Amino acid sequence: MVNYSPQQEGKVFFGAWVEIENDAGDIKTLRIVGPDEIFGRNDYISIDSPMARALLKQTVDSEISVPTPTGPKTWTINHITY
Repeated sequence: MVNYSPQQEGKVFFGAWVEIENDAGDIKTLRIVGPDEIFGRNDYISIDSPMARALLKQTVDSEISVPTPTGPKTWTINHITY
């Protein structure tokens, strides 16, 4: 369980559910968790992953660039919940 803090309001931190969308209209909903919590879940990402690092401290409507083996990919944050 992640305790909520008012400082988290409107920003991405550990434990957040984040809905993101790319230019092609692909939408993903991901939760940022510890590396030991991701196994067996395709909607959980490790806090240590490039995607999570790009998302941290961002707000709704922020555009993020995530490094991938085929080059950077851009996503927009649609929604953040805890």
